[in-house]
Amino acid sequence: MKSKLIAASVLALMSVGLSGCVISVGDHESGKSHEYWQEQQDKNRALLANLALGMTSEQVATLMGTADFSEAYTQINSANDEQAIKVLYYRTQWAKGDGKTTKDECTPVVFKNNTLVGWGDTAMKQI
Repeated sequence: MKSKLIAASVLALMSVGLSGCVISVGDHESGKSHEYWQEQQDKNRALLANLALGMTSEQVATLMGTADFSEAYTQINSANDEQAIKVLYYRTQWAKGDGKTTKDECTPVVFKNNTLVGWGDTAMKQI
């Protein structure tokens, strides 16, 4: 009985002691400097200039690196054929200084059936 009381007391003290601790999870970007983001954006804009229509998504990923966001889905075209659509998003402009990358700070790179068909807002509107 006495050992249970001691264990409960230790647990209570530990929970009070730990209640002031904060663990930051999921906001790994906030520690990166403004200069880092500026360099990354400049690099991505320069790399986008090297894209060519018809490249595969693997070729683009090799050139550009890992995308900040990606999306994929299928759609039926006018000939009733199924097309695979993939969009990679690369950070290219600053929108707000919150330390987090959002899609409005990225340029979309659009693929149909694993073939690059365009990038930017106009390409997104075409799909």
